[in-house]
Amino acid sequence: MNHLEDNLDGISDCFTGRAKFEIVITTHHKPDADALGSTLGLYHFLKSLGHRVSPVSPTDYATFLQWMPGNEDVINFEESEEVCSELVETADLIFCLDFNDLSRINKLGEYVKASNAVKVMIDHHREPSGFDDYRYWTINTSSTAELIYDAILKYGSLDSIDQKIATCLYSGIMTDTGSFRFDSTSSNTHRAIANLIDKGADSAEIHRRLFDNFTLNRFRFMGYVLYQKLEIIPEYNTALVYITREELKMFEAQTGDTEGFVNFGLSVKDVVFSALIVDRTVLVKMSFRSSGDFPCNEFASEYFSGGGHKNAAGGSSKDSLDLTVQKFRKLLPQYSKYLKS
Repeated sequence: MNHLEDNLDGISDCFTGRAKFEIVITTHHKPDADALGSTLGLYHFLKSLGHRVSPVSPTDYATFLQWMPGNEDVINFEESEEVCSELVETADLIFCLDFNDLSRINKLGEYVKASNAVKVMIDHHREPSGFDDYRYWTINTSSTAELIYDAILKYGSLDSIDQKIATCLYSGIMTDTGSFRFDSTSSNTHRAIANLIDKGADSAEIHRRLFDNFTLNRFRFMGYVLYQKLEIIPEYNTALVYITREELKMFEAQTGDTEGFVNFGLSVKDVVFSALIVDRTVLVKMSFRSSGDFPCNEFASEYFSGGGHKNAAGGSSKDSLDLTVQKFRKLLPQYSKYLKS
């Protein structure tokens, strides 16, 4: 068991507002709803205390996330490198959310590493690299958004949460728990969600914005993947989808359009391991999901330069798409004890 590591008492003035700071908040590249929701939830909280706060994303992110309160204040590092580098250089504190290694923020990581700012990591992924000065970290919490919620209650109060904060944190928790169906969902998760609804998070509206807000091309892409690309490998209870760069172009795929595709396979009876492999030109990107005991994080770390959670992880390959898929298939027999049980 990995219990909570918490030494935020050393920067408690930040959470009480007794002192004012220049703060940058950042998260991993191509942020998902947990990454963006935790970033904007913390942004609104710290801003309410009188800090000067700048949310910075290392890259762009999906259009279906861009409705969140405060989205208009997020600065894209790739579009505004000079502005972001200056903010990082002059910051007193840099909050690093939903990642635990500076490689996860691409080139922005070079600036964060060089900055004299105090680095604060709030995260729920395994094996942090240790770049941080302070941390609020455990693998036993559903999401970074839930950790932000817990930190606000510990260092502030429930009264500190307004509708904007509640909306952002609800979005992160709901998506990272698979709408509360993953094993990471705990009684604390449900208590947090209940309080966030009481504070103004509109569950139905948030769900609609996150899941009923896709382009027609994305829906056609989804149908194509389900009909043409989803392969079941029955002897290993595994589902596989691999997507070529030509198929991405065919459906004019945008950032976020393959989000959730890896979960399709787990909806098939008897499947315990699902993989999505996508040729992103520079790298072949991989997403893994499992149920039960299959260790996605170990599989990703050992063979595909990745990591993550036991039942949800990602990786990458510098080989071609065909070679990567071949390697993936050849590895399955090594995990038969998990896949056939």
